[in-house]
Amino acid sequence: MDASGGADTVQLRLATADDSDAIAELWHVGWADGHRGHVPDALLAHRTLEQFRRRAPSRLPSTTVATIDGTVVGFVMVIDDEIEQIYVARDARGTGTAETLLRHGERVIGAHHEIAWLAVVDGNARARAFYERLGWHDAGPIAYEAEVEDGTFPVPCRRYEKVLVPNG
Repeated sequence: MDASGGADTVQLRLATADDSDAIAELWHVGWADGHRGHVPDALLAHRTLEQFRRRAPSRLPSTTVATIDGTVVGFVMVIDDEIEQIYVARDARGTGTAETLLRHGERVIGAHHEIAWLAVVDGNARARAFYERLGWHDAGPIAYEAEVEDGTFPVPCRRYEKVLVPNG
């Protein structure tokens, strides 16, 4: 699948084991950019690069990566009816890569569900504006159970939803 992005073309494909480190690195940097200062400090100890490297391999079956010239510049993880993770490299932000990934996630979810959802922390105004621009709406507060090594950690978030056009 191609998406127009100027001189560079974004390609989407299923993640492979060879993508694991790139996914972990993007996830680590992107998570810090969107969450630092907006989540309880106790969660920060659970968000090291090593922790993302441990988590990424098990998520590969639910992950689609975006590449430009063969380099992974973003990814989306879809779990059931949830856009569970979506991150784009800093230098690829503003190129349409995030929109391409989000629309892909919507199509994956739309094959089986009428409503997609995702969690976003209150203070991540940039992400919230992005989702709203693409037709998502704030459905209210939730305590999102973020995965950590020994279970989950409740994080105050907003639940965003989007009604999807049924495929068929």
